[in-house]
Amino acid sequence: MTQLVRKAVRWLALACLALAGVVPALAAGPEPILVGANMSMTGQVAAFSQMTWDGIRIAQRMRPTALGRPIQLVLVDNKSDNVEAANATNRLVTKDKVAAMLGPVTSSATLAAAPIAEEARVPLVSPSATSPIVTQGRKYVFRVCFMDPFQGQVAARHAYNNLGARRAAILIDIGQDYAVGLAAFFKREFQRLGGQVVAEAKCGTGDQDFSAQLGAIKASNPDLLYLPNYYTEDALVARQARELGLKAPLLSGDGADAPELLKIGGAAVEGLSFTTHFHKQGAATPLAREFLAGYATEQATGNIKEDLTSFHVLGAEAYLVLADAIERADAADGPKLRQALASTKDFLGVSGRLTIGEDGNAVKSAAILQVKDGKFEYVTTIEP
Repeated sequence: MTQLVRKAVRWLALACLALAGVVPALAAGPEPILVGANMSMTGQVAAFSQMTWDGIRIAQRMRPTALGRPIQLVLVDNKSDNVEAANATNRLVTKDKVAAMLGPVTSSATLAAAPIAEEARVPLVSPSATSPIVTQGRKYVFRVCFMDPFQGQVAARHAYNNLGARRAAILIDIGQDYAVGLAAFFKREFQRLGGQVVAEAKCGTGDQDFSAQLGAIKASNPDLLYLPNYYTEDALVARQARELGLKAPLLSGDGADAPELLKIGGAAVEGLSFTTHFHKQGAATPLAREFLAGYATEQATGNIKEDLTSFHVLGAEAYLVLADAIERADAADGPKLRQALASTKDFLGVSGRLTIGEDGNAVKSAAILQVKDGKFEYVTTIEP
């Protein structure tokens, strides 16, 4: 048999093994570390997860490996539904056997996923679930965002000290744990400062008509309307408030931080301010500069069309914190990884310095942005 024929036979044998599903040891690379991504890629709050996912993908290109092994992302769409968020968690931990999970992004969906991840001892890192109860009593649930008690205090101080508000009205989406909690923390701090809450009204996720609530709010003569909700409801409320002649300044939380707020709200959201997690004007860390360069490349190639938001940043932050924890744990093992996440201290991430303790909560600063000329403009940063 000639050398050429021997080579041909050898390659034919390898091809047959590959078709049969057998991978020769010499051809095998390092086993990937599987990381789940439990995202609401469709549904009511799809914009949040789509931006978060874009941020995660950029971060993965920045740090594609840990422990010399490739990090492989497993994306599951929870359809902006809490039951589906639980189902997605079950699939990721039982079928896909992920070492850890990124997301969900909203507090309600994370609360649905958390007990399952906790029981399976699979660390869950939410980029943006701000409700304080998300991590309560749990060892395997973490976040890289600030919590609503801090966000509510920052919003109330901004309203009272910077906007001069003394009579605030609040319109709350009671279908979202996030909105209910944030409203309560804002109210507590605003009243402590000496302000008065002159009206509280309720709505539900997906509502289209807010005329009754806004009529009652207008009658209370507020000098500020606080909207601790997500971008769709905030934008629709803003339009209808202006149509009714309600001219009070509008203030919201990080749920407003999406380009869809501008698309839906148009001129009605001009001047609206909100608390959030990041603005590129405050980007000062090496990871921030690296991420912003990656984001600019994605925009230049047309892979990302919207301007940068905190959700892009928080997605990247969650991925990078997890990758760092895997390296420090020297294992993709649940308990060891959990301990490493709980020992995250002074991590210089995309949004700045971040520390996570045994309670799973991140200690970090908050930014205040305002809609000006159809764009999100940086106002200031508030330290914890």
